[in-house]
Amino acid sequence: MTEHRSPDQIVPAEGKLGVLLVGLGAVSTTFIAGVEAARRGLNQPIGSLTQMNTIRLGKRTDERTPLIKDFVPLADLDDLVFGAWDPIPDNAYQSAKVCGVLRAEDIDPLEEFMSTIDPMPAVFDPHYVKKLDGPNVKTAGTKRDLADQLRQDIRSFKESNGCDRLVMVWAASTEIFMSPQPVHATLESFEQAMENNDEAIAPSMLYAWAAIQEGVPFANGAPNLTCDIPALLSLASEKGVAIGGKDFKTGQTLMKTILAPGLKARMLGLSGWFSTNILGNRDGEVLDDPESFKTKEESKLGALEYILQPEMYPDLYGDMYHKVRINYYPPRGDNKEGWDNIDIFGWMGYGMQIKIDFLCRDSILAAPIVLDLALFLDLSARAGLSGVQEWLSFYFKAPQTAPDLYPEHDIFIQHWKLKNTLRWIAGEEQITHLGVEYYD
Repeated sequence: MTEHRSPDQIVPAEGKLGVLLVGLGAVSTTFIAGVEAARRGLNQPIGSLTQMNTIRLGKRTDERTPLIKDFVPLADLDDLVFGAWDPIPDNAYQSAKVCGVLRAEDIDPLEEFMSTIDPMPAVFDPHYVKKLDGPNVKTAGTKRDLADQLRQDIRSFKESNGCDRLVMVWAASTEIFMSPQPVHATLESFEQAMENNDEAIAPSMLYAWAAIQEGVPFANGAPNLTCDIPALLSLASEKGVAIGGKDFKTGQTLMKTILAPGLKARMLGLSGWFSTNILGNRDGEVLDDPESFKTKEESKLGALEYILQPEMYPDLYGDMYHKVRINYYPPRGDNKEGWDNIDIFGWMGYGMQIKIDFLCRDSILAAPIVLDLALFLDLSARAGLSGVQEWLSFYFKAPQTAPDLYPEHDIFIQHWKLKNTLRWIAGEEQITHLGVEYYD
């Protein structure tokens, strides 16, 4: 993002925007239900920056604070059309009832609408998600064939629903832990590996490849490797497609990225941070598998180290002990509980403790993230932005960045970055918060 852009260079948000969801489970059905409820005036889209947040323009004394949705040309909620893939054939209403996130009085009035959303057969392999299975899956001789079927799904959905534009969001389960392999290095080696059915090509990579090939912006809401590999980064650049990830920032990590910057701002030391979670939804069952948990653990552990910079402040954070556990506990359902014990120290080394018990609702926190990512990635595409959209780090546990660039995890810096990017896109002056102009 180096050249200045004026508002007349943003293509208007005209026509229908198709939101393609990989996974039609708790997060996706809660997202769809919430958007439809907002469209009917039944609920406010609470938690969504695009719908509820304002943005300051100019000086504080100018009193210019429009809603973000009135400041930049975002797709209107009424223009959203939903599609999904899932190995379980339940429609969106049936899936929402099974997931049990929403009360009957909130979901039943939406039954007629949500029952029309049937999942397309998924590209799914239990090798990558061992605790799930289902009959609604694609079959083919090679992974390349499966990916080509996804491309056809994208085209067919766009045509049959009269969509002008599309975005895709991965809202499915966490895959097993994978490290970058030689086959991920170039597009040529990646596509050859698809032909060879190489185990290094996970289903999420096939969705990302198909989306990018079709010019569809892609957001990765899980900690999977997915498009954070050179082959797909280069393809996104070549095709001019916006991508972002990884892993929706909802419960415990959200609290860490709020609290840790405050401790660092006061130069308070941290000797240990122990985190444990209990959850009983499908995500919890998947994470009960050690290989999937390893993927999630890597995503959840990184935030503190990047925020606190122990190599820069060894006296405060150099001996920090950080532990994360996730426990599958079916009675809790989607109402995840995150416990944190934080041992800090201050003046003259005296110790103190902070205890957090966050009884959160995972999909309730994730649903507005899906909405914002869909709308902001569509904006990115219409503004001519492509490749990794680091300005959307605000929404992710493990923000994707350019190669060899460390991610920014401080939620307040992320929020500032997001709003300054919106100002930049619209040709408005950046806000520095210096404030000397009020005292000249």
